[in-house]
Amino acid sequence: QVQLVQSGGGSVQAGGSLRLSCAASMHTDGSSAMAWFHQAPGKEREFVAAISWNGIITRYADSVKGRFSISRDNAKNTIYLEMNSLKPEDTAVYYCAWKPGLTSLAPPDYDIWGPGTQVTVSS
Repeated sequence: QVQLVQSGGGSVQAGGSLRLSCAASMHTDGSSAMAWFHQAPGKEREFVAAISWNGIITRYADSVKGRFSISRDNAKNTIYLEMNSLKPEDTAVYYCAWKPGLTSLAPPDYDIWGPGTQVTVSS
C-alpha cells in the first residue's frame, strides 16, 4: 500500500511563507488525485487544495486562493503546497492525502493519509 511521507512546516510570522512536501512511497497509476487538508485544535479537518494526476486541475478553498499554490511532480511521486502571505488563522496540522480518480473536497473520499505536519503562524 502507498504510504505518504510529509516534510516541511514549522513556525513563521504572519506574512511569511512555508513549503510543504508530500512524497508517495511508490509510484501510483495515473488516475489519482492528491490534496492537502488542515485541522486546527477543536475543529474538523478542512479542505485546503487538491490537484489532479496530471496537474492540470487544481482546486482551492476560498480562504487560501491567491495565497497558496499546489503542484505535483509525478517523476518524484511528490506534491507540494507553497504557502505565502500566511495568517494566524492558517495555524493547523496539515495533512496530505491520496485517492483514486478525480479530485474531491471531502476528506472521507481520500483513502490514504500522511501523518500530518504542524504549521504555526504568529501575529
